[in-house]
Amino acid sequence: MLELSGPPVAEAVYQELQALLATLPYVPHLRVVRLGDDPASVAYVRLKDRQAKRLGLSSQVDVFPESTSQEELLAHIAQLNADPQVDGILVQSPVPKQVDFNAVLEAIDPQKDVDGLTPVNAGRMWMGLEALESCTPAGIMRILKHYQIPLAGKEVVIVGRSNLVGKPLAALMLREHATVTIAHSRTQDLAAVCRRADILVAAVGKAGLITPEMVRPGAVVVDVGINRVGQNEKGRDILVGDVAPGVAAVASALTPVPGGVGPMTVAMLLYNTVMAAMRRRARPMGEQAFITTLGLASVEP
Repeated sequence: MLELSGPPVAEAVYQELQALLATLPYVPHLRVVRLGDDPASVAYVRLKDRQAKRLGLSSQVDVFPESTSQEELLAHIAQLNADPQVDGILVQSPVPKQVDFNAVLEAIDPQKDVDGLTPVNAGRMWMGLEALESCTPAGIMRILKHYQIPLAGKEVVIVGRSNLVGKPLAALMLREHATVTIAHSRTQDLAAVCRRADILVAAVGKAGLITPEMVRPGAVVVDVGINRVGQNEKGRDILVGDVAPGVAAVASALTPVPGGVGPMTVAMLLYNTVMAAMRRRARPMGEQAFITTLGLASVEP
């Protein structure tokens, strides 16, 4: 079985971005907004900020109390939208219950939406237009390209219909001429639907949901789930995916958890930050040239 490891792919993206950044007359600037001190959010934001600075980007984290009102948050986003030095804005989720995350996404300038989740970018992506793409789906596509997994004409089943992964990933798969099914909690005979897949993507957030009998022998399996199921003797979280361990004996290729899709989410966030900066700052090189530089597919009808 081929292990679709994420770190080598992420490092390839970083090397390409560093080469590109050396040609730019400015340093792209990322702003990450975090509300409260949720341990997972603190860790994720720290990782994003550290990796951005390692790459050579300018990065700043704006931390607000968990009690911050939606009005206060939207006012801050408006300031970042108006700041010409800010190229990318990311509001770390989840947000406190008093904040409507959809309203937050609608408030972010689509040109600075490095999470790729605003309605404008989501809609443009589905229409095959230039857009900042959702980071995790874009990372999955980059992994499949890196390991030379063919997509055209293949049957892809995505288990999970979230705005974060399932829906945008379907759009990206369609762009590469795959035949796509999105399955979810009300799908009838989920196991039979999954067994149709040449490429099976699990993105639900339920440990061990995908069992070996749900996977066609030789299928490629992408595990997006990150589930905490306890701690080891050193007090560190034990992380497992949505795919049960036995699937490795059936699949031809599988992303590990941890170490699969996760590193790519951060890499594509920083890719989006550079993309956003180039678009906003009059693009010293053409968009298609930039896409070619990073080895990404152009949009085809």
